[in-house]
Amino acid sequence: MFKIQRFFRKAFTPVTMMIVPHSKSKPLKLRVPLAGLVTVLILWGFGMFYVFSIGVRAAEYSEMSKKFSHLSGQLLEMRTTMLSLEAAEGEFRRLFSLKSKKMVLEAVSTHETGDMDPELLKKQMADAMASVAEIKRYIKEEKNIYFATPMGWPVSGALSSGFGRRSDPKTGEQAFHSGVDIRVAPGTPVKATADGIVSVSGWVGGNGNIVAIEHGHDLSTAYAHNVQNLVKVGQRVKRGDTIALSGATGKTTGPHVHYEVWKHRTPIDPIPFLKERS
Repeated sequence: MFKIQRFFRKAFTPVTMMIVPHSKSKPLKLRVPLAGLVTVLILWGFGMFYVFSIGVRAAEYSEMSKKFSHLSGQLLEMRTTMLSLEAAEGEFRRLFSLKSKKMVLEAVSTHETGDMDPELLKKQMADAMASVAEIKRYIKEEKNIYFATPMGWPVSGALSSGFGRRSDPKTGEQAFHSGVDIRVAPGTPVKATADGIVSVSGWVGGNGNIVAIEHGHDLSTAYAHNVQNLVKVGQRVKRGDTIALSGATGKTTGPHVHYEVWKHRTPIDPIPFLKERS
């Protein structure tokens, strides 16, 4: 009991605080109980702790806002990419819905809301992009083969001699005819039947003026008996470009175009290629 009385006596013992102004005014004396001073100090400590915790939370909120903005930007970018991939997929579906490979190759011109898993979305995007890239590579390769393949007639005329064994029109003896002859009027424009690079342009014995074109993929064509060649060696040509004017130069019985198709450096029958639509 005596200890409790002594505690309260000390707790309420007055403490004098003096405030000394810099002016000529008299010092201000404040007398407060020791318990009151301790209480004020404790409340001040709690207040400072509260203010500090508010500052930490504000900093954490600012950092979270930055991260959220960054993630939102990433998700928006991924959504945009997915829309582009969906558009590309739709275009490929449209192409492959066409009825023939030729139509596909000629047609080639050179939103979900809610929570999303960014990692899953990235994986889906990577798979989709790999699939689209593979399709693009395939189409590019097939397109190159398509434009390198001879197609259609080099001139519009009548077929006067076919491919293979025949009687030579001058000697009458059996001989191998390595192409087809197409009868046309002299000076008729001769067209390339596939894209390629001119490998021969000049006079070659009985063939007269001849143009030969390398198309790649082991394919080449030749156009003989021209009255005039219009292209040079090394020149790139496209299917349908005029490369010569027809004539009757070399060993021939009349004006025509001798047309050959070679594969793996061996002449093959051009007829199947003539039947293709150019």
